[in-house]
Amino acid sequence: MSARPYFSIIIPTRDRISPLLACLEAIGRQTYPASHFEVIIIDDGSKTPITPMISKFHKRLGLTLLTQHNQGAASARNNGVTKARGRYLAFTDDDCVPAQDWLQKLEERLDSQPNLMVGGETVNVLAGNKYSTASQDLISYLYEYYNADKKKARFLTSNNMAVPREPFLSLGGFDPKYPGAAGEDRDFCDRWKSWGYDIMFAPEVIVYHRHHLNIKTFLKQHFNYGRGASRFHGSRNRPNAK
Repeated sequence: MSARPYFSIIIPTRDRISPLLACLEAIGRQTYPASHFEVIIIDDGSKTPITPMISKFHKRLGLTLLTQHNQGAASARNNGVTKARGRYLAFTDDDCVPAQDWLQKLEERLDSQPNLMVGGETVNVLAGNKYSTASQDLISYLYEYYNADKKKARFLTSNNMAVPREPFLSLGGFDPKYPGAAGEDRDFCDRWKSWGYDIMFAPEVIVYHRHHLNIKTFLKQHFNYGRGASRFHGSRNRPNAK
């Protein structure tokens, strides 16, 4: 790929090769032209090298693989952005399957105004898993609370989020000090708003989420959410970075 792509899709991953392959297959089925986007995977310290398993996607998706020692999702996303060439950054996770029109719908919204962050609906596909369902129900409640005005939204999760590249870099990206994958997206949305930029919730922008949880992983996830929330509230008095 020689011309600058319109989108750079950023995907952090760690020891979830099967969901990652499903994610990449879905990206390969986008209605959006493949020549207009690139995919950057950041392997955040997987125990088993993933290079052989994703090799078939390199040419098909203009894929770049980066590796790092386990430093967390925020650091991985920031690392991916350093190699991104797209005008827009589209973030998703390795256990998500974007709808076929995901990039097309994102472009329609992002082009509607400058310096706009756009995020969409995340659909839990594990309806039979009560822990996965409960976790998604919490996020859905937060979306209803913070995003009642869809054009003046306040909170998006980083598994379905897109922003222009330059403002992302100006804000310094995600804060890697957040523990685990918990709270860095909330912090980033807050900083985005503090710079006077808008956030839009676009429910037609869909990713399907397959995050298997059991009682142990559910409790660990929400313990990390609590730690992230504590850090977020402790940093709210930061001076405006602009």
